[in-house]
Amino acid sequence: MELKITSSREDGVAVLAADGRLVFGPEAALLRDEAKAALAESAKVVLDLRKVGYIDSGGLGTLVGLQTSAKSANAELKLANLSTRVIGLLQVTKLYTVFDVYESVETAVASFK
Repeated sequence: MELKITSSREDGVAVLAADGRLVFGPEAALLRDEAKAALAESAKVVLDLRKVGYIDSGGLGTLVGLQTSAKSANAELKLANLSTRVIGLLQVTKLYTVFDVYESVETAVASFK
């Protein structure tokens, strides 16, 4: 399934909603490009992963790279609405603590205040 990204703003925070599989190739490149553009415009970005059911190693690498880019730019990147499967993947790979993870976009956006 092709990855689709929808962007919006909530209380001055850029929200990127991903829909599909986050895998190595054009999907990961699309997320990277969209997130880097959002980080260039806003120091506050939330990735809504509610509709992402699968992430491979390339997708994980993209998320880690975006987190690194955000920190380098004195920006914050937060993840929201992770499926049980994605949470398990982050825990197994010991990456869960690398990210700020929230149960909803609303709580992630509110955490910036």
